[in-house]
Amino acid sequence: MRVLIFILSVLGILVGVDAAKAGLITATREVSLSVEPSALTDEATQQTEDQIGLNKGKRRDVQRRLNRLGFDTKATGKFGEKTRAAITRWQGAHGYATTGFLNATQHDALLAENVSAAHASAIDETDSDHPTSRRGGGAHRHRSGVGGPVGLIGGMVGGIFGRR
Repeated sequence: MRVLIFILSVLGILVGVDAAKAGLITATREVSLSVEPSALTDEATQQTEDQIGLNKGKRRDVQRRLNRLGFDTKATGKFGEKTRAAITRWQGAHGYATTGFLNATQHDALLAENVSAAHASAIDETDSDHPTSRRGGGAHRHRSGVGGPVGLIGGMVGGIFGRR
């Protein structure tokens, strides 16, 4: 069994190396939502984005959603150069004018795109500016597991087969 796990781990690493060499995905994505043609011509600006009323938590949510969709940015709650570039790439992939700013239609489309039930609870927690902290009481415990190379290989194999 260990030999099988090792072989699968090595294969996973080799597949990952090929994917890393491939670079960024430039293929356009299919949008499952029907977008009104007028929404594609409405240009998003700083003003339209301000009208959405994005606080720090909602900005992090936008950044996390962009990451899950393959548009790499850091979830800082601030829309810097990397986030603006990610928004621009997302807009281009969906046929919007590429401004790097969101309008209400684009924000709604981003929120509706590819949100699974597994991520819904994590997204709900990001809506506030100050996440709740947990102290004492023992209600929140760290999961103990195998670390080091064995944990890495087990995690990779578990990831391949969808187990945790």
